[in-house]
Amino acid sequence: MAASRTLAFEIGTEEIPAFDLKSATEKMPTILSQALEDSRISHGDIQVYSTPRRMACVVADVADAAEEVNETFKGPSVKIAFGEDGNPTKAAIGFARGKGVDVESLEVKEEGGVEYVFASRNLPSEPTMNLLPSILQGVIKSLPWPKSMKWASCAELFSRPVRWIVALFGEEVVPLSFAGAVSGRHTDGHRVLSPAGADIPCAEDYEKTIRSLKIIPTQEERRRVIVDAAERFQQELGAGHEAVLPEKTLTEVINLSEAPTPMLASFDEAFLAVPEEIIVDAMLMHQRYFPIYKDGKLTNRFIIVSNGDPAHQETIVDGNQRVVAARLYDAKFFYEEDLKRPLEDYVARLDEVVFQEKLGTMRDKTQRIGQLAERICLDAEIDAAIKGQVMRAAYLAKADLVTNAVVEFTSVQGIMGSYYAEACGEDAEVARAIADHYRPRFSGDEIPEGLVGKMVALADKLDTVCGLFAIGQLPTGSSDPFALRRAALGIISILESGLDVSLDAAIADSLRIYQESGLDINEAEAMSAIQDFFVTRTKVLLKDGGSSTDAIEAVCATNITEPVEIILRVRALDAAKKESPKDIEDLSTAYARANNLRDADEGTLFDESVMDASEAQLAHAIKEAKSAVNEALDADDYPSALAHLASLRAPIDSFFESTMIMDEDLAKRANRMKLLNAFVDVFANVADFGQLSPR
Repeated sequence: MAASRTLAFEIGTEEIPAFDLKSATEKMPTILSQALEDSRISHGDIQVYSTPRRMACVVADVADAAEEVNETFKGPSVKIAFGEDGNPTKAAIGFARGKGVDVESLEVKEEGGVEYVFASRNLPSEPTMNLLPSILQGVIKSLPWPKSMKWASCAELFSRPVRWIVALFGEEVVPLSFAGAVSGRHTDGHRVLSPAGADIPCAEDYEKTIRSLKIIPTQEERRRVIVDAAERFQQELGAGHEAVLPEKTLTEVINLSEAPTPMLASFDEAFLAVPEEIIVDAMLMHQRYFPIYKDGKLTNRFIIVSNGDPAHQETIVDGNQRVVAARLYDAKFFYEEDLKRPLEDYVARLDEVVFQEKLGTMRDKTQRIGQLAERICLDAEIDAAIKGQVMRAAYLAKADLVTNAVVEFTSVQGIMGSYYAEACGEDAEVARAIADHYRPRFSGDEIPEGLVGKMVALADKLDTVCGLFAIGQLPTGSSDPFALRRAALGIISILESGLDVSLDAAIADSLRIYQESGLDINEAEAMSAIQDFFVTRTKVLLKDGGSSTDAIEAVCATNITEPVEIILRVRALDAAKKESPKDIEDLSTAYARANNLRDADEGTLFDESVMDASEAQLAHAIKEAKSAVNEALDADDYPSALAHLASLRAPIDSFFESTMIMDEDLAKRANRMKLLNAFVDVFANVADFGQLSPR
């Protein structure tokens, strides 16, 4: 068995942003493993460690030397490799270059009576210690960061300044440097609990040394410390108490501390008079505290996670309580100040907030939302009372953006508007719609609960999509600053919930409203681009939901642009494939055959008087199916439409078995082409069955 050692590699830094650290830590072992394998160095398991100030990998059983490699590659025949003059051709030169050898070193060998050129490559074994400096330096440079920076006079890029590097192969230090830091065996400890740090004797002692410095070196362990403490606090507080630990905030807190110490704190109960969303926002978003509820209602208790010395818990808790008290005092003051005026008074101030430079202010957007909502109401044929609620909610939906509370606590926009609407006597449905119109805010979020909220949400999101497409601000692969993809998926979800309106009509209305407001746009181009955008998002939604690619393409090949219609048809087609796979496969085969044989220029007006029995049977079936399919489509009954298409299987099979399509009689041939055109035409508005994959 080849000799091996343990490799310990740590990059010590200033505190790295929490989510950047999590992402890079997940990728680091893969990058290191690939680098070792590319250098022909065998190794065992890789253990990953990380804290806000370090990223580390400990690799077991790293071979002392890279494997020797002797390889032979077969290339082109001699006739191809060398010209008539005996000189190597481009084929030989390219083959040699690809294998990393000189063309002069190619050997000629006979195989099966034919002479070929062969390339032989020998990569000798080399001590791992000689290879590790460049390997580890390459790992540092390969770590992905959303944003990298140069530090001081260093040319290298990294997320934060690199302060130390530990690189040990067994007991030996691997020599390398990066951004001014030189590798060694010294690692820094916890800033408060063990600031002096320590030397690591050998790679095998990495974890033991780190733990001796009062550091919890893995994200999962720090998570468990926090979660276990939360459960303990719940039990101490009594039945009904529940700590809320949102995954995003929990992940952030885990990666903000090297030795987390959860502590229980509280604030003055008087602050509970403030809407709980503001309190929770202040704790979660601003302070990274975890709120505690009792029987579903917010309490004045909360959990803090300290990275300091647990011996000073009383001081730490007191300091954090003072901080949250100041935040909540501000929140209470802002809330009470906002309530001194009716919500409607804030609408005029929306001129102070720019929505988008070319698309105007939030006041302009509010006016467009109202106009679009009114047209959507007409399409939905809702009664006058609900329409009035929709128009009022659309008018007030953005008003809270200029209130003190929302300016300070931005995540509660809409929610505060709802509170203010209720406080000044607005209709309950209007108030609920103001809170709901931002939903769904993210993937998996609920759509607005009521019809009024759905209408306003649809108008708001569609105004954003259409406006930005109209001025050419389309999302790219790496950038979607206005979250248009999320808005599109939200719109599709709202429509799919049963809101019976045409998206195409709403898009056209939105673009016309922009034109009426003075925006110079090419309506046809914008309309086409927006429709394509929604079709693409619908395809993504269906694929993510498990729909088959061929069913999606078959339906979309009919040029349907209404997302809900696409969704219903794809799901119906997938269900039919699952329930009657043989019928659908045979029908697809027949469709493909008919589509390949037919001549579309002949039209569909066949002459039944010159038909034989199988032709007449097919002609009758086509007429019956066409009528039934159209009725089913008008009723949005796609399973029924597919069932009627399936009824064509027997007559088309009989037709192909007994009929010579390409008859020498040109009149018969033309009539049969028309019959095939009519057969294919029945499918035209349902799906392109030629796109369905055979099983």
